[in-house]
Amino acid sequence: MAIRIVRLGTPRAAGEGLRIGTVRRPPRGVPKSQFASGNWYDVWFPNLAPSAGNVQAAMAAQTDKEWAAFARKYRAEMAEPDASRTLDLLAALSHQSNFSMGCYCENEARCHRSLLRELLAQHGAEIAAD
Repeated sequence: MAIRIVRLGTPRAAGEGLRIGTVRRPPRGVPKSQFASGNWYDVWFPNLAPSAGNVQAAMAAQTDKEWAAFARKYRAEMAEPDASRTLDLLAALSHQSNFSMGCYCENEARCHRSLLRELLAQHGAEIAAD
């Protein structure tokens, strides 16, 4: 059992399980009825997405320094009690079932899902190998 970190909208892996969208906004131009069948997500969970202001900072980040500033702010957001408890819950669930989480960004290295992967591991989650 494990969490798979994915790019939303990509084909699902065998046994991937429930797909959770950790994004601030639903996919543009996609009817809600097609979110799951289009491999976007089964459940929208913006609670683990960066805040609106921080999303803008991430998208504008051109340098490693700017990305590091975004990462610090996102980690601080995820250290808040509600987010931290959510990470604990998901880490525990990863030992009982398969599911996936993700975002739309093409480059995981410059996406909050790379940080989410690290945070989940720090909370004891079982992370699926890519």
